[in-house]
Amino acid sequence: MIVLALAAGLLAAHPLGNFTVNHYDGLVAAPHELRIDHVEDLAEIPAAQAMPAVDTDRDGHPSSGELSSWAGGACARAASSMRVTVDGRAVAARVASAAASAPDGQAGLPTLRLECRITAPAGPGRIVFRAGGADGRIGWREVTARGDRTTLAASDVPGSSRSRRLTAYPRDMLASPLDQRSAALDVRAGGPPLAAAPGGGPGRLLPRGADGLTGRFTSLVARHDLTPGFAALAFLIALLLGALHALAPGHGKTIMAAHAIGDGRRRTRDVLALGATVTLTHTAGVLALGLLVTTGTLLAPEALFPWLGAAGGVLVTAAGALLLRRALRNRHHTHGHGHGHGHGHGHGHGHGHGHPDVRSRRGGVVLMGLAGGMVPSPSAVVVLVGGAAIGRAWFGVVLVLAYGLGLAAALMAVGLLVTGSARALARRIPAMRPRLPGAMMPIGTSATVVVLGLGLTLRSLVL
Repeated sequence: MIVLALAAGLLAAHPLGNFTVNHYDGLVAAPHELRIDHVEDLAEIPAAQAMPAVDTDRDGHPSSGELSSWAGGACARAASSMRVTVDGRAVAARVASAAASAPDGQAGLPTLRLECRITAPAGPGRIVFRAGGADGRIGWREVTARGDRTTLAASDVPGSSRSRRLTAYPRDMLASPLDQRSAALDVRAGGPPLAAAPGGGPGRLLPRGADGLTGRFTSLVARHDLTPGFAALAFLIALLLGALHALAPGHGKTIMAAHAIGDGRRRTRDVLALGATVTLTHTAGVLALGLLVTTGTLLAPEALFPWLGAAGGVLVTAAGALLLRRALRNRHHTHGHGHGHGHGHGHGHGHGHGHPDVRSRRGGVVLMGLAGGMVPSPSAVVVLVGGAAIGRAWFGVVLVLAYGLGLAAALMAVGLLVTGSARALARRIPAMRPRLPGAMMPIGTSATVVVLGLGLTLRSLVL
């Protein structure tokens, strides 16, 4: 049954993730005012950071009164951050009503949905709206505009919400979430009254990743009937999910592992060193980020991910440079060895560079392991924060460790498979045996690592 549940969860996790804060502003130009339907959708991590201000009695379950009180302050801040001008004249926005809800999210954590009705004095003319809240957080930002007994002669935003007010994000925009923060409208007097839009009312927040492997992983920590048997089973499931995460398309970790091993004699040790480094780095990264999130030290943790990705790319580039240097050295040494052997000096010439080569190989593998585990899995951070939120931090740490072990085990398995396949190929095809251990293959793979590292660095900085 558990296997079937995991198989059903192979769909992609929610694209906007556990770290996002998403905004929607629906503008309605009426004869004497601009009405703004302001909605904020806070995923698990930002909701956890906001929860101390929401759940003031610290009982873990915000009441309707606490949610209402928080919503009033949050809507007031949203209104004060908005900029509205009518024919070039600035007008003030004020809150007409405020409401909030806390739908269930992953790992026993709630999410937050804020809905504000905001108005500003306006009439026919040129209306320019600019949303506030530029706090550096990633997420969906959308603005729409319609007329109510007025006519929009011109508008640079659509009339309907593509996300249904942050309840159903369109699949064709998952790779590049909408980032609309302003609107310019030419409003004329007169027009039909605005009909109630389908789905225009409050909508339920979609749980992040509930239909994917992330949902399966994060749901483990939220189980209330924690028994030794279930804890052991959850540990094994976390191992499996970590391995599947490592093998998932787009991560590039398996490619890095295969290249990091190179053609050294001590491949097994290199594979083990790679796995241990990935596990330690990933677990330490998740623990550090989880601590920063739960203590409120880091406001926008998702902003760290591009920089961590860039740092990982730099480490991959450095590892490739070390491997390339070793390959070039070995090529020169092999040439010198073959030349010297004919004159009776070959054997004594072959021992002088062994230790530097071992050190450079090990250095490259360790750097590759650091790069493979440097960017912590967001779902692992959610598990850790969720465990802390329900007083089960130790279980969250155990699951995160198991996840990292699964990640490392997959890398080690791929590394051993690649090196074993190369040896078998060399034995089965004698004509290729002199070529496989030769200098050109290590040089090519090392150069590939360098290019891959540069690509990872650029991609992280650009995205």
